[in-house]
Amino acid sequence: MNQKVVIYLLFSLFVLVLSYESQSYHAALAHHQEVGEEEAIRLRILANSDAIKDQMVKRNIRDVVNGQITEWVTGLDDLDDAKQMIRENLPKIDRMVESELAALGLEQDYTVSFTQAQFPTKLYGNIVYQAGIYDTVLITLGEGNGENWWCVLFPPLCFLDMASGDAVDASDEEETVEEEVEEEQDDVVVSLFIVELFSSIIERIFGTAS
Repeated sequence: MNQKVVIYLLFSLFVLVLSYESQSYHAALAHHQEVGEEEAIRLRILANSDAIKDQMVKRNIRDVVNGQITEWVTGLDDLDDAKQMIRENLPKIDRMVESELAALGLEQDYTVSFTQAQFPTKLYGNIVYQAGIYDTVLITLGEGNGENWWCVLFPPLCFLDMASGDAVDASDEEETVEEEVEEEQDDVVVSLFIVELFSSIIERIFGTAS
């Protein structure tokens, strides 16, 4: 078989493979549904410190509060209804935290509020919760200097974070998401560079042969 034909066929196959990978990458991005700060309610719990005891207290509070709020909002489809439900039951959340601390034999200061707080990007499967300021049930235990735990209360997705353990530090979560996107973009750039380089080599061969 003519050497030019072989080289041309190999080059065509190479381009088809890279084109398929590029299309798959963009298709994956297209299937990601983005959710903004006007479409969700978050939960954030700040531990007193990073001491093991304080982190255990945070987890206990998390389990009690998240379980109850999930019951309240399950079945609700409207965000405003969920906000109203939380506002009306905020005193109950306060009492739940107080009771749990008392059950643990702790006399620790705490605050419970329904406010707004900044969150980094969070990925749940193919749903991306964008970084932004969200309506938030914010619970601060003691000094609030420990590692925080946070999730999406409405729609109820906290069980996903609880299944995988404590949420990572907010800055680490943001960096992880950004790094994944950057790596995928770099792969596409490298692929395009290889195609251009290969094209240049083929042109030189054909040009020389002709």
